[in-house]
Amino acid sequence: MGKLSFFVGAGLGYVLGARAGRQQFEKIKSASQQVWDNPRVQSSVNKVEEKVSEVAKEKASAVTDKVTDTVKSRMGGSSGSSDSSGSSGSSNGDASQTGVGGSMRPTPPQPEL
Repeated sequence: MGKLSFFVGAGLGYVLGARAGRQQFEKIKSASQQVWDNPRVQSSVNKVEEKVSEVAKEKASAVTDKVTDTVKSRMGGSSGSSDSSGSSGSSNGDASQTGVGGSMRPTPPQPEL
């Protein structure tokens, strides 16, 4: 895989840096298409695609679980503060929640009354 990347990069560098014109570009394009169409190259590409897909599926569930846990913990902590939105504490909270660039920071958990 490393050699293929090197040759693709070298070919691209040559095309971009050469002043040989369109004819040389077409020769390189044709050669690279032949390499790409090679069954061994396609076999390697398919193996990499399958591995990436497999790893993505494995990691997706872990990331989803972590995001779900984070959202649940944040929602549980902010539900108490939404009940007291009409109190004078909310105007004070607005000033303390604004972070750098005007973005809102999450509210800390409030004690239940």
